[in-house]
Amino acid sequence: MSRSDNNHHNTAETLLQSGQAWNGQRLENYPTGQPEITVMKMTIPAHSELPWHTHPMPNSAYILSGSLTIEDKDNGESKTFRAGEAFNESIDIAHRGFTTDESAELIIFYAGVAGMELSVPLPGEEAEY
Repeated sequence: MSRSDNNHHNTAETLLQSGQAWNGQRLENYPTGQPEITVMKMTIPAHSELPWHTHPMPNSAYILSGSLTIEDKDNGESKTFRAGEAFNESIDIAHRGFTTDESAELIIFYAGVAGMELSVPLPGEEAEY
């Protein structure tokens, strides 16, 4: 079968293409070292708060179902993302996510390096996962 015989009608949709995080933070650089991509599926129950934490590398999330609100610890700024939306998380800025009346299921893509923690809890906080 040649390529011209292919009757498939593929589609592609860019879900996110941005050089900044959800809060406007400019994404500066990728970490140096041996690249390691991590893709994680996370489920957060309804009426839950994640602990305050930071991420040391660029990462993006896609909401599969439900909604998730991200809150910045220092200035209280927040934004809610719903099923079908994608966003970049902030780097080295303390934040947390929380749900309301429904659980949230998301896929998170981390662009780190071998041995780097994906999420760093603030002192006194539990690990995010």
